[in-house]
Amino acid sequence: MKRYTALAALAVIFIGPLLWALGTSFKSRTEATRVPPTLLPARPTTDAYATVFEGTTETPVLRWFVNSLVAATAHMVLVLVVSSLAAYALARLEFRGKRLLFALIVGTLLVPGFVFLIPQFLIIDQLGWLDSLTALIVPGAAGAFGVFFLRQFFLGLPSELDEAALLEGANHWHIFWRITLPLSKPALATLAVLSFLANWNDFIWPIFVIFSPDYFTLPPGLSVLQGAYTIDYPVIMAGAVLASVPVLILFGLTQRYVIEGISRSGLKG
Repeated sequence: MKRYTALAALAVIFIGPLLWALGTSFKSRTEATRVPPTLLPARPTTDAYATVFEGTTETPVLRWFVNSLVAATAHMVLVLVVSSLAAYALARLEFRGKRLLFALIVGTLLVPGFVFLIPQFLIIDQLGWLDSLTALIVPGAAGAFGVFFLRQFFLGLPSELDEAALLEGANHWHIFWRITLPLSKPALATLAVLSFLANWNDFIWPIFVIFSPDYFTLPPGLSVLQGAYTIDYPVIMAGAVLASVPVLILFGLTQRYVIEGISRSGLKG
């Protein structure tokens, strides 16, 4: 009984802010600033969402939403492609310097992310990608965490499958595409969710490389929205609710694979 009580309390702690934002987004501006505050809107209204969806030249929220969706989805796909290929090579292939290469990759996990901001900015500038969605999609696609995470999962797969496939005449590409990837859906789903969330919630990097409001994503865009509507809490909360919807949908669709992937990864080094 105590366990369920503790779990219920944790659920309230984590879900409470989202429910509060949802309730506030349907309140009027007067009710949102009322003291004491009301838990549920007395007279629900969708004025805040109308303001968000209509947008202005300075606050095109729907465009920011689309930018975030495109950037996060493309980044997620790129991470899965690069990380899975690199992880397979480090887990299943034998070549000179493999252990040293893997040690260098894992070593980058110990370096604070802010150290890479200036070098990445200079590279993006030289490539001519500043103030474009490409600057939000490509950097970080070859992150060390994805390679490490998938390598640990691939190591847990029976090596006999590879040996049997090689005896049947398959090459490593066939093994990777037809055997390894289908068996790695939990790990791939987990990495997909984590990489999507990392890009979706990123605030610092877009501020560095995006200058035009038309290319903003939701995190920096919502800060502009907060500045434009400082006391209009329903509008701010409506933007926050809009930002949380894709994340909740993605996690709802993949939670079974995420739990399985986390439980099965990292058990064999």
